[in-house]
Amino acid sequence: MEIGKKLAPLFYEEDAGKSYYIGCSLGGRQGIGNAEKFPEDFDGIVAGAPAVDFNSLYSWRASFFPITGVKESESFISPDTWKTTIHDEVLRQCDTIDGVADGIIEDPILCHVDTQRLLCGYNHSTSTDCLNPDQVKKVQTIFSDYLWPNGTLLYPRVNPGGELLASDGLYSGNAYTPSADWFKYVVLGDPSWDPVTYTIDDALLAVMKNPADIDTWPSSLSAFQDHGGKILTYHGQQDQQISSLNSVRFWERLAKEVDFDLAKMDAFYRLFRIPGMNHCGTGPGAWTIGQGGSAPAYGIPFDKEYNVLAAIVGWVEEGVAPDEIVGTKFVDDSVQAGIMYQHRHCRYPYRSTYSGDGDPLDVDSWHCVNFGGY
Repeated sequence: MEIGKKLAPLFYEEDAGKSYYIGCSLGGRQGIGNAEKFPEDFDGIVAGAPAVDFNSLYSWRASFFPITGVKESESFISPDTWKTTIHDEVLRQCDTIDGVADGIIEDPILCHVDTQRLLCGYNHSTSTDCLNPDQVKKVQTIFSDYLWPNGTLLYPRVNPGGELLASDGLYSGNAYTPSADWFKYVVLGDPSWDPVTYTIDDALLAVMKNPADIDTWPSSLSAFQDHGGKILTYHGQQDQQISSLNSVRFWERLAKEVDFDLAKMDAFYRLFRIPGMNHCGTGPGAWTIGQGGSAPAYGIPFDKEYNVLAAIVGWVEEGVAPDEIVGTKFVDDSVQAGIMYQHRHCRYPYRSTYSGDGDPLDVDSWHCVNFGGY
């Protein structure tokens, strides 16, 4: 980065000015890692769905295969069952918590699925829209926080609603390849290791080894803040690969270092939670916020009200911190087809809250309310 800053003025014959970073997933982790280790590289960072606490994330992902079992097992839950029976029950319990039935869970923090309602015999009309006791136990385990043996949190629970895509990935009855390879070739150094034998002991080993200092789990970014740096993080509430609750956990980890002073957090770090967004993009919600990576996201104008990159530039260069980001949902995710609706996304701990009247698709029917107690 330092070399690039020196070369750019020679090429463009003018000063480089401010420096910005934007990335998602592992790219989001790299953005946070850069702020931690090289705090003077960037003035503004957009870190989407950051894969922070990397070792725990990859252990969490590895844990699903031993839970689901292989496809041939009697209690295996098929992707179709996840996408119909289970997903329908998740929405039945959690969709209208926000007061609107739209197939989107506004805030997964509020959604705690009662998996017993999936059990055959629990008010089900047929034996095809329910689960047997072993299957219910699997779902309950998958929907629960991943804990160390002493009861402390290893990694937060999955995003309810994310099963639509996770059923073809983490819950598919196959080892999750990135986690399997991570343990085989990096943590254990054993190419013959069988992912179905994964246990929490492997998670502990990964944390202890922390290969290449990859964890990216700082408790403070004070050096970056002292440099004047700003970070905007966003995370899809329907993310099927990285729980959005981990971004909340990371926000609270940083907040602890400033005594949970919201003004101090807002001064340099803001987290926006995007309901109805899958991993980094796509989904039924107003997920396009100028984050790049796909045609709809590139279809957002460079306007700080709608575009996260423009928002970080406005924050750094104009001192205008983003309180809200308006997300856009295009018809069939096609920019050419036009806008279907827009939705107000709030910085944590604020929650986008329906007014109770008016068209739920009208952005002005929603307002940001602080329910976090900070």
